Amino acid sequence: MSGPLVELIPEALDGERVDRVVSLLAGCSRSEAATLVTAGAVTLDEGVVTAGKQRVQAGQTLSVDVARLPEPVLPAPDPTIPVAVVHEDVDVVVVDKPAGLVVHPGAGQADGTLVNGLLARYPEMADVGEPHRPGIVHRLDRDTSGLLVAARTPEAYLGLVEALSYRRVTRRYQALVWGVPEAAHGIVDAPIGRSPRHPTRMAVVAGGKEARTRYEVRDRYREPVVCSLLDCQLETGRTHQIRVHLASLGHPVVGDRDYGGARDGLDVPRMVLHAGHLAFAHPVSRQPLAFTAPIPADLAPVLASLR
Repeated sequence: MSGPLVELIPEALDGERVDRVVSLLAGCSRSEAATLVTAGAVTLDEGVVTAGKQRVQAGQTLSVDVARLPEPVLPAPDPTIPVAVVHEDVDVVVVDKPAGLVVHPGAGQADGTLVNGLLARYPEMADVGEPHRPGIVHRLDRDTSGLLVAARTPEAYLGLVEALSYRRVTRRYQALVWGVPEAAHGIVDAPIGRSPRHPTRMAVVAGGKEARTRYEVRDRYREPVVCSLLDCQLETGRTHQIRVHLASLGHPVVGDRDYGGARDGLDVPRMVLHAGHLAFAHPVSRQPLAFTAPIPADLAPVLASLR
């Protein structure tokens, strides 16, 4: 990890214990947050925090020297994690990630991730990219299904990171949203940052990171509820980008509990968001590659029920 992390305490965390706030904002465990406090690595308005039970106030500036966190335990191979391979060669692997599977270990999820499954199948990935998330160049949320590419060699990793940085990777999603957007197609160009009201979520905020999402309405439904199926294409890759942008239009993803999509009227097993198309130039050979993944079995009945 790098440091320091500097955050303005939002209203949503006013009065909370500082160790909980450090855990939330730094993405570490409560025990790791307590260790940082004990080490003098946490300050509030430039005053060193001496006890984790100290309460924070909205508007204070929290600084955390995350470089003083202990090195994370490296992920181990786990052959019990299913890996649905769509394409593999000596440099890259493309997988169709199921919903419910976390991509890589992190705070609160030490194992049982896609990375653990990939390492069992491709042990050479352990030395590719960042040690705690080897081979990973982009992510999908836990409850989002669909296509993801990972690197098997350092050369491929650097090439994919560069391609993503210069927006040379095409990532298209299918999203079922509440209501019908007024415009049949458009671009949502709105910065995304941490939500001031819900610090574990993201939001469209002034001063956030640049974020652009293209969308096109593919189907409109009236029964049993009014909703629409959209094709969405990422031009940037911010956390929860599609979910936040569509919610900002007043059309949250159906089933998305974090961003206003959990509503009555339609029985869904999870949020209806699927990464169905991925295209990029091979990072070593430069040959064009394109892949599609059909709507998975858990969502197909939902779409079939719409009229």
